[in-house]
Amino acid sequence: MQTIEALAKEKGIEAETIVTAIEDAVLTASRKYYKTNENLKTRFNQDTGQVDLFAIKHIVPDVTDPETEISLKEAQELYGEEAEVDMEIEFPKRTDVLGRIAAQTAKQVIFQKVREAERENIFAEYNERVGEVISTTVKRFENGDLIVEIGRVEAVLPRKEQSRAESYSPGERIRAVIKGVSRSTKGPQIVLSRTDPALLIKLFEQEVPEIYDGTVIIRGAVREAGDRAKVAVYSRERDVDPVGACVGMKGTRVQAIIRELRGEKIDIVEWSDDAVVFVTNALSPAKVQRVSIVDDKERVMEVVVEDKQLSLAIGKKGQNVRLAAKLTGWRIDIKSEEEKRREVEAQFGALDMGGEGTEQTEAPAEASAEGATAEEAAGAEQEALSAVAADEGEGAEAPKEQQ
Repeated sequence: MQTIEALAKEKGIEAETIVTAIEDAVLTASRKYYKTNENLKTRFNQDTGQVDLFAIKHIVPDVTDPETEISLKEAQELYGEEAEVDMEIEFPKRTDVLGRIAAQTAKQVIFQKVREAERENIFAEYNERVGEVISTTVKRFENGDLIVEIGRVEAVLPRKEQSRAESYSPGERIRAVIKGVSRSTKGPQIVLSRTDPALLIKLFEQEVPEIYDGTVIIRGAVREAGDRAKVAVYSRERDVDPVGACVGMKGTRVQAIIRELRGEKIDIVEWSDDAVVFVTNALSPAKVQRVSIVDDKERVMEVVVEDKQLSLAIGKKGQNVRLAAKLTGWRIDIKSEEEKRREVEAQFGALDMGGEGTEQTEAPAEASAEGATAEEAAGAEQEALSAVAADEGEGAEAPKEQQ
């Protein structure tokens, strides 16, 4: 019992689980040794520390299977008048004859049962903690994946969940978010992440008291791990500046998070229920001239910025606008003032060309007056000219009358 209790404490499982595993192991070994159809049963004896083995026989009026049944008459001879039909009688069997191979089988069964119980415990404990940030110690590397220790349990930080700006060494302490827990039989069950936006949110909760107590709420967070992140914050109290609270005095709060994320740039923007204002804020640090909604249903916006602000608004390899679009949920089309001016001039030019065409014939002019577009007016003009050309082909008198 002392050995069982010590093992239970070491593995973090109940002693009863190990006792059940031992009983199952001896039962498996006994079946292998005796090779009978008898109904065998094992019971752990708390007093002696031995596992007792029994063959169970069912009391029946007429015996059809002697290995599993016993007649009422025979049972009454053994146990007296108390024996009745449908009762079960236990016949003790020897376990000291099982031998080395049976013992080896029992050992394997015990290990397997204990391992299963341990995995089930880990799953039950950490499955409820998905999304939580924990502190871990780097243990070793396996094919690019990082194996870390959480207390007595091993977890894995896969390569795809590691930030490319980070490098680690054995023994180093790192913080990561629990992304998921699996019931797999191979390798660690707990999967961690350093690239998930949940890590950023939890770090802000730890560093900013206003977020922890619910005064300031994080409405959204997006990351391109190792490069840049954007966080949208909102204050439930008018007197509290959400961006200022997250930045801290001289940037102390946000700097602590940047250090933890190994230099990842973080843009903190104010959330707004007005989509135009929110998109304007999300494109920070670029200054936006004007924003217009192109398609409300498809959630498309056009943003115009100063010529010198264009590269800042788009960001390195389109990173700034990409993160802003992901944060706001709108597709953002960025244009410089020069680009927009050329586009408007081209539109006016097309309209002017359409206007000149409408003076040549009466029919197109009427269409234009009714609110037709420049393209429709140009089409009507083309039809009139085609009619004139057709008439010229038929005779000389007809064109003169037309003219």
